[in-house]
Amino acid sequence: MAGLPLSGAQDPFERACAQAALGCDAGLVAYNLGADTLRAALVLAPEVPLRAAMAMLPTCGVGFQNALGALAPPEVAVHLEWGGAIRVNGASCGRLRAAASSADPEAVPDWLVIGLEVSWMPPDPEAPGATPDATGLIAEGCAELDPGHLLESWARHTLVWINRIEDVDASGRAALHTDWRALAHGLGEEIVQPWRGEALSGTFLGVDEDFGMLLRQGTETRLLPLTGLLEENT
Repeated sequence: MAGLPLSGAQDPFERACAQAALGCDAGLVAYNLGADTLRAALVLAPEVPLRAAMAMLPTCGVGFQNALGALAPPEVAVHLEWGGAIRVNGASCGRLRAAASSADPEAVPDWLVIGLEVSWMPPDPEAPGATPDATGLIAEGCAELDPGHLLESWARHTLVWINRIEDVDASGRAALHTDWRALAHGLGEEIVQPWRGEALSGTFLGVDEDFGMLLRQGTETRLLPLTGLLEENT
């Protein structure tokens, strides 16, 4: 993987999308190691339709859990929301996001970018208890963690998962489903899921083979495809 370091207010996600649109090689990692937030974005070149390629969103989430699990104290727990939010010890601590060259679920996109944002500091460092649902890694026992090492570990673990799920058999994808389900926040519970300007309430039953959310609302079960989480690229 090639690295593209950024600084100041530069957004790695926006830069990665721009580079991908210009035709950069897959594997580019743009990153900005700020004092308060680690931000990074990975450029991918899928060879499958977008509906299947969007599995890279949970793949990068599991890769992040593996990375932090290898570097952080054992009591630090990571869980993943279906919509991309990252929770550390139960509180929001970052997010994953995605953009692609096309929003057509059945088309193979020219490129797909997955962005990662992780907070180092809680919203109010002087009074971390004032925001119990939002935290930062430093507040969760990771003060000794080096941002660069975490970034490298995330890229490495994510690449391992990408290679596994691209194997000719289905074992890698099945393993990803198993590991992701173990980390999924709210699975089997009543949730409120933001969806295309709405707030959908229901029971989070699980996901389909392409990680689309199965949301039971009354007597009906609704499928929310991961492609609905794509951000517009500018």
